[in-house]
Amino acid sequence: TISYSEYSGKNYQFLVVENFSGKGYSFKVSPVLCYAFKDNMAAGGRFTYSRTYFNIGNVDINLGDDLSFHIKDDMYLEHNYSASGFLRTYMGLGSSKVFGFFNEVRLTYAYGQGKHSNGTGNDLTGYYQRSHCFEIGAAPGLAAFVSDFASVEVSVGVMGFSYKWVDQVHNQVNQASRHGNFKIDLFSINLGMTMYF
Repeated sequence: TISYSEYSGKNYQFLVVENFSGKGYSFKVSPVLCYAFKDNMAAGGRFTYSRTYFNIGNVDINLGDDLSFHIKDDMYLEHNYSASGFLRTYMGLGSSKVFGFFNEVRLTYAYGQGKHSNGTGNDLTGYYQRSHCFEIGAAPGLAAFVSDFASVEVSVGVMGFSYKWVDQVHNQVNQASRHGNFKIDLFSINLGMTMYF
């Protein structure tokens, strides 16, 4: 699975957001290797790399006469690497040889680095952080075979549990840690293409 999206705006306005100028992008690549060791059962691994960059040159948020915010020269950059092992089971949809259901149980470890800065020159502030995350989850889905060797898959992350901790250095002086960020993943949709050999 590969995805890339790019954002840019100049003097953009929408509802409470005014004078937005900024740019950014998000890139993600996730190869998967899987081995079917038994009928309707397979095990495999997935590696994911993602990079996110966003730079806000200027934005005004106006929530009323007494409540408004101004953000300028704000930048965020993050890299994430993750590796996961999974067990997948398949179930046919009636007598159809085109469509089939599957369920995937995953165990994932992720490592990330990121930095955030605000301001310019002598007013520049920011932080650098490293993050670690363990996740376990299940993702049922539907596979549609477009040929004997290829299928299009849609899966939904309906149940998941993650534990994340972050170590952060602010302005190269202050250090902080955040642990115990538990999160239940209730709804995330994935679309991909799978080749069978």
